[in-house]
Amino acid sequence: MDTNSKEFISTIELAQILGISRQAVAEKIKSGKIKAQKAGRSYVISKKDIPEILGEVLSDEKKREIEEAVHKTVEEYGEALKLLGKE
Repeated sequence: MDTNSKEFISTIELAQILGISRQAVAEKIKSGKIKAQKAGRSYVISKKDIPEILGEVLSDEKKREIEEAVHKTVEEYGEALKLLGKE
């Protein structure tokens, strides 16, 4: 396994994506909430797991906020989005 490839991110990078501390990421790894692989003394996370991680880490309130924002955007800009999709 080549953990230096672009297929993996560090715990620091994941922490930045999630907006939490590196230590919080480490705790989630240790508790099994985030899948990670050992790479030397550190852990790396597969980029393909990020959508799943985001889905689990986002609170229900944040998920609702995102859904509402998407719904509002589609309502207000639906026709423009359809036209852009045809380009």
